Amino acid sequence: MLITITLAGVLWSVSFDIPLFIGFLPGFVFLISLIIGKGKSLREIWKICRKGINKTQTVILILFLVSFILPSWYEAGTIQVLVSVALQIITPDHFFLLSFIIAMLFSMTLGTSIGTLSAVGIPIMSSAISIHLSPQIVAGALISGAFVGDRTSPFSSAFQLLSHTVEIPNKKQFRALALTTIPAILISIVFFSYLDSQYNLKQGEIAAFSWEDLYFLKLLPPLVLIVVVLFRKGIVYAFLSSIICASIISLIDGTAIYQLFHALFFGIEGMGGGLINMYTLLIFLALAGAYNGLLEEYRVIQPLVDGWFHKSKTLVEDSVKTIIATLGISLIAANQTLPIILTGRTLLPHWINRRTKADLARVMADSTMLFPGMIPWSVLTIMCSTVLGLPVTEYLPYAIFLWGLPFITVVVSMLKQLNHNKRKGGLIKRAA
Repeated sequence: MLITITLAGVLWSVSFDIPLFIGFLPGFVFLISLIIGKGKSLREIWKICRKGINKTQTVILILFLVSFILPSWYEAGTIQVLVSVALQIITPDHFFLLSFIIAMLFSMTLGTSIGTLSAVGIPIMSSAISIHLSPQIVAGALISGAFVGDRTSPFSSAFQLLSHTVEIPNKKQFRALALTTIPAILISIVFFSYLDSQYNLKQGEIAAFSWEDLYFLKLLPPLVLIVVVLFRKGIVYAFLSSIICASIISLIDGTAIYQLFHALFFGIEGMGGGLINMYTLLIFLALAGAYNGLLEEYRVIQPLVDGWFHKSKTLVEDSVKTIIATLGISLIAANQTLPIILTGRTLLPHWINRRTKADLARVMADSTMLFPGMIPWSVLTIMCSTVLGLPVTEYLPYAIFLWGLPFITVVVSMLKQLNHNKRKGGLIKRAA
């Protein structure tokens, strides 16, 4: 009932373009009523909710700052310069493929999807729109590349959390993930190369540009953001430094203070951004944080997961059930951290007894770490779609790295199961 009410409310919000926090309220109220029915007091529930909200404070602050990035960069002239530079670096005939590769390289270096999209997503998206390429396909390529590192890079907090949760060394986990990472990257390269071949973009459609005309001062905001992220000072400090830098440049260029504050609050017409377009999401994130706190504290989901795996017999069956279980947890958890912890800690004893930690890490990396980037009401999805300026429903069909990996990992489990059965059959024959 909890899952049904929560999903129905959220899907109603998404379908009718109603603020997410309104659709999320029925599920939240029902969860509180369930906990009260178990004899818990409202005071205790409120204390747990506050703890949950505190865990989302950083995310709320990041999205708050994201609303100022695009307007400040636009007023500083940074967006216009980045578009020109990006069009010289990225070959228009291979725009989708190169967008994927650039995002992949950045994400493997930075270890964060949000940092990657913030650093390279905005200029690449702006460039695509300026030459009339599909922003949905470009967003799909950027998201795919960004999640290569978010899932696979040793610098990624999600990678480290998964390693800690399933109690496996980083190197061993990286090798386990390579079984599906390499095929997924190759499939993505073929996919985006094919989409590139469907566009006949002429060089004449690209505005002329001279490196001598480049005003390097306007490149400082993105450079500051990248440098701060590379030095691992935190994405909050990176955004804040970049916004301050861009605001100072815009004022030096003669932008009126009123005009700058108007852009920061209301955004840029035709491009988005601005605090006015973000506040409902901030309310939703606070509510989702409280919801997740209650789920985690009172172990609402774990009994269902325990029963689900009781009769599993093969690696393939375990893999499919893990994917389904983690999808259900991700649908109501609304973040990336809780599904990793809940799934990993709940399933670890089963996988240790019957399978391997490496296989559990692989299956979870190919599902638990990716579903929060595909679910419209997930915190991670909201952050990604906000940076890119598109709803997830528009670019998800082209984010092949995200939705392709769950299928690839099932195929790998099938091959490993077949290999195991052959070895077992050979041993039986030799014994006979």
